[in-house]
Amino acid sequence: MKTFKLSLVIVMSLFVGFCKAQSVPAEDENIPYLVTFGNQAEKSWGDDDFSQTFFFTIPKTQKGAFFIRVFDPGTGGELDEARGPFNTKTKFSVYGGKGTITNKDARGTQPVGNYKSGNLYATKTFTTDYDKQWYSFGPFNPTSGEFSEQFGGYVFKVVADGISGNDGNLYKYFMSVDKNTNKAVEGGNAFTFEYTFRMHDDPNEVSHLYPFIDDKVVSVKQANFDWDNDGDLKFVSKMRYSVQLKRSGQANWARSQHKIYQKERQSTLDVQFHKNKAKPAKNNNISFYITNQYNEALPFYVIPIGGVPKPKTSATYKPIRK
Repeated sequence: MKTFKLSLVIVMSLFVGFCKAQSVPAEDENIPYLVTFGNQAEKSWGDDDFSQTFFFTIPKTQKGAFFIRVFDPGTGGELDEARGPFNTKTKFSVYGGKGTITNKDARGTQPVGNYKSGNLYATKTFTTDYDKQWYSFGPFNPTSGEFSEQFGGYVFKVVADGISGNDGNLYKYFMSVDKNTNKAVEGGNAFTFEYTFRMHDDPNEVSHLYPFIDDKVVSVKQANFDWDNDGDLKFVSKMRYSVQLKRSGQANWARSQHKIYQKERQSTLDVQFHKNKAKPAKNNNISFYITNQYNEALPFYVIPIGGVPKPKTSATYKPIRK
């Protein structure tokens, strides 16, 4: 089986012009919040596994310590999704060192096996605390992450687990060089292999995910969970304007396979989430991932590698039929 490969040279050359890490989710993604439910929640509320993993990449040029900050890590305020009285606990854990990203289980789309690989550097469980406030993990020495040429720097991992309760925890991250304010790490980035997030209620807002397609990818299979038939799903590439994706209803998965053309490799796709303008779903949470032809999950970068793709054609393509 071949593995996803992205050399440090390619990563660093494509990072030119993207000197600062942004909030996670980032501005270009137009996603209000990440969401993780307590493990007693109904999956029909949009979280397929009650766990979410994000990776943070620190460039070799970063010499000073940094922090990983979490906005509203508790579950008990107006941003969160209550299912009766708030009773949810969410555990955030930070990992670095050997195996953080190179362990195969860490790059999966489900919290199984040794997905918490690496050295545990910090952990904290939140209940209803830190409502609309930031909590900072750290400081961390950049070189205590796992160095990876494939991912372009020292890699750290944050795992958010809904360890009890049935409410939805809505939160954000920021990688900062300051404990008390958001001061970006120059040249940093963040990525995940499965995204679980809250959509806007406003039907005019379009959310985006940016998977990187390396030079070995010939086809991709997208999977979306609990979309609630809330409008259109499609991706845009630097060649194609609209590739329609199969859409899920409530509490089920929808999958479709799509060919990747040679000129679309070594670039980013723009996966777009367009709400139903006539009858938009409210508080819509969705889980989403993409795999290549080897069934390996592809990373979604919050700062798209090579920038947001600009298509050169208005043609529409349908999924591969099997």
